[in-house]
Amino acid sequence: MSASESRIIPTDLRNEMQQSYLEYAMSVIVGRALPDARDGFKPVHRRILYAMNELGLMPDRPFRKCARVVGEVLGKYHPHGDTAVYDALVRMAQEFSMRSPLIQGHGNFGSVDNDPPAAMRYTECRLHYLTSEAMLRDIDSDTVDFGDNFDGSQQEPLVLPARIPQLLLNGSSGIAVGMATNIPPHNLNELVDGLVALIHNPEITDTELMRYIPGPDFPTGAKILGRSGIREAYTTGRGSITMRGVAQIETIEHRGRPDREAIIITELPYQTNKAALIEKIAEMVNEKRLEGISDIRDESDREGMRIVVELRRDAYPRVVLNNLYKQTPLQTNFGANMLALVNGKPELLTLKRYLHVFLDFRIDTIRRRTEYEKRKAEERDHLLQGLLIALDNLDAIIALIRHAADSPTAKQELIERFGLSEPQADAILQMQLRRLTALEAQKIEQEHQELLAKIADLNDILNRRERILEIVEQEAQEIKQRHGTPRRTEIELEESELEDTDLIANEKAIILLTEQGYIKRMPVNTFEAQNRATRGKSGTKMKEDDGVKHFLSCCDHDSIMFFTERGVAYCLKAYQIPIGSRIARGVPIVQMLPIPRDEKITSLVAVGEFSNDEYLVMLTKGGYIKKTALSAFNNIRSNGIIAISLNEGDELRWVRSAKVDDSVIIGSRLGMAIHFHTDDKQLRPLGRATRGVKAMKLKPDDELIGMDILPSFIVASIPKLGGEETEIEEEENTTVEEVDDTESEEIATTEVEPDGVSILVITTRGYGKRVPVSQFRLQNRAGKGIIATKFKPHLSGDCVVALQVVHNTDELMLITSRGIIIRQVISAISRQSRNATGVRVQRLDKEDAIAAVALVPLSGEGDDTEVDVDPNTDVELQEVNN
Repeated sequence: MSASESRIIPTDLRNEMQQSYLEYAMSVIVGRALPDARDGFKPVHRRILYAMNELGLMPDRPFRKCARVVGEVLGKYHPHGDTAVYDALVRMAQEFSMRSPLIQGHGNFGSVDNDPPAAMRYTECRLHYLTSEAMLRDIDSDTVDFGDNFDGSQQEPLVLPARIPQLLLNGSSGIAVGMATNIPPHNLNELVDGLVALIHNPEITDTELMRYIPGPDFPTGAKILGRSGIREAYTTGRGSITMRGVAQIETIEHRGRPDREAIIITELPYQTNKAALIEKIAEMVNEKRLEGISDIRDESDREGMRIVVELRRDAYPRVVLNNLYKQTPLQTNFGANMLALVNGKPELLTLKRYLHVFLDFRIDTIRRRTEYEKRKAEERDHLLQGLLIALDNLDAIIALIRHAADSPTAKQELIERFGLSEPQADAILQMQLRRLTALEAQKIEQEHQELLAKIADLNDILNRRERILEIVEQEAQEIKQRHGTPRRTEIELEESELEDTDLIANEKAIILLTEQGYIKRMPVNTFEAQNRATRGKSGTKMKEDDGVKHFLSCCDHDSIMFFTERGVAYCLKAYQIPIGSRIARGVPIVQMLPIPRDEKITSLVAVGEFSNDEYLVMLTKGGYIKKTALSAFNNIRSNGIIAISLNEGDELRWVRSAKVDDSVIIGSRLGMAIHFHTDDKQLRPLGRATRGVKAMKLKPDDELIGMDILPSFIVASIPKLGGEETEIEEEENTTVEEVDDTESEEIATTEVEPDGVSILVITTRGYGKRVPVSQFRLQNRAGKGIIATKFKPHLSGDCVVALQVVHNTDELMLITSRGIIIRQVISAISRQSRNATGVRVQRLDKEDAIAAVALVPLSGEGDDTEVDVDPNTDVELQEVNN
């Protein structure tokens, strides 16, 4: 076998690859990507700071070229590319990257716009005061271990003697093999307070430490939304922290043009590129993904950041701002992953665990420094003791030295005759003659005593852990007093997650649904207010055999509840209904809700909030009425839920929202109306799967056309005369025959007219009037009611289409069966008695008829006006005999 063949060693390829890859991975993890938990530095940062310290680039010294520092680091400690070293140096000097910069830079070191720094031959640097005092101090006092550099020609520190928790102070980020770290920066004052709290209470928990360290403090300021992500990061080592930029809505002035609203952005989330953010916003505006923005410009200067997002006149500033948060880096997440090296191994650190690691390191550093100082003090005192022996035997020693042949002989004779050590003998031989004076002898004795006291104190420090902890606390407090700065990042206690409603303006709208199931949403301002008795505008384009069935006014943020004839409830947000123009047909409702094609929607209700003190009052075609808590419909499944139990052949027709003290007024097609309380005496609350009780006694040829709710303050204004109200005891399953035998009892007869509130009556032939509420006396449920209106003799087949509560400041919208819509103010309709026939409210063609009526809602975007009447009006289209 040849010599070359004897060097071939057979090995398994799989094992070789595993071992080699593992060695490579650990080399990257330990030597490049992950910081050490003790001083918080990766090797490249540690080597840069140590090299600058060796070059004497102190804060009080002149700046030196960065190229000189990079060359020193490359040549002695870091055998990698110069780009990696210079990039690390630049980052340690950037105020927008480091919460407490470690290097003072002179020249162009980049910007928050991600502009690159100037070449290292142009820029200059030196150490920061914080670095020299808190990171490199005592490095020559044997406080840390040193090791060989890459070629064994130099010694470099394996860790720096940091006095503060640098890992959390400036954070760290890095990607290793199979793992990564991403630690946010924190406030120096808070870190010191947390460290002191741990010293005084070693049993403190991560949650309790959050009282001292509430969360990250980013150099760019901005806001943190909520504490849940912070708590998760501090207690588990991982967490998602939501950051949001700081923006205000201001009115800016333009020369020669009207003032405009604008969003002024003054702070950005950590590591957000300002130029890229502006470019992103402009791109989204051009692509129509962001609405309401007319201009964007950067007005940042030396005084601070200022990004101006100018808005269009018709834009809602808060909605535009919420869209910026949702769709741009103005709001982003910081994925905290607190991974660092502990004893050379990667470890996921909680807040308390990290502070423990740092505290143990700091205790070891102080112990080693104390031992070093004690050793130096003992060595010095040993020499002083020799000098004191020489002073006590001065004449003999002088004579011995004068008669000695040479220095080695004198040294040996001193050691043998006076019992001195070699260092003591050398010190005596090197002692100057002026040290022989009485004053100098006294100084030597004084120094000796001081050293004895110092050595005793150092021994006390080494023997008592509490003394070391006091020193840790004292030195950290000194750093805090000199270099601490106020918190920049504001932490909002409650995390405000942006919902879809935050991104959409809460404008007034109308919902229109046709008989054949086409639905659309239109802004109310599509229709301007018109005079009474005019024709109106076309509100929809329908097929010849189609007609308007439901007409509802609401706001875009409202929840729209759909009730079908068989008593099933569905729900959509108003803004989810597509916007259509006046002449648009709309979209089929079956595309938005899983409603069977043979089932009809009979009522719509707009709900702002599903509160516990509100109810839904439901009325069926057969005259059954019931009251169910609104909160029972808070979570409506996508396939709907049962709202009411119906008899065979009965249908759910009308649903309104009411409060417990409100009253209900119900109207019939032939102009009768009944008014009674919705309290527990007249209408006790029932569950969803119940039928209800009888509402009104009708004539054989009459039928119900609708109902409305009167607020409690209106009912309270009607005095109750003529004795107590008769209570009707009726169970849910009372038969129709039992109810029909019940006579109505009058409760109040004195006419009282609450200011501005009345009952609106509209007929199919376009006539209407307002009747004082007091004319509709309170009765017991299941009565025949009283006359609400009379009809024009020449209009055969005319009947009531709407009966509802209105205020004289309301606006009314009417729609005909052909889709003609008119909008007019309520005050234009005359106030008349119950026996009157009313005035013309809309001029109609012979074959057309009023189909539905709705009120324009009072509340909208930015409007805090209280709504005195229920705006959730919805009237079913009735068949009209023209």
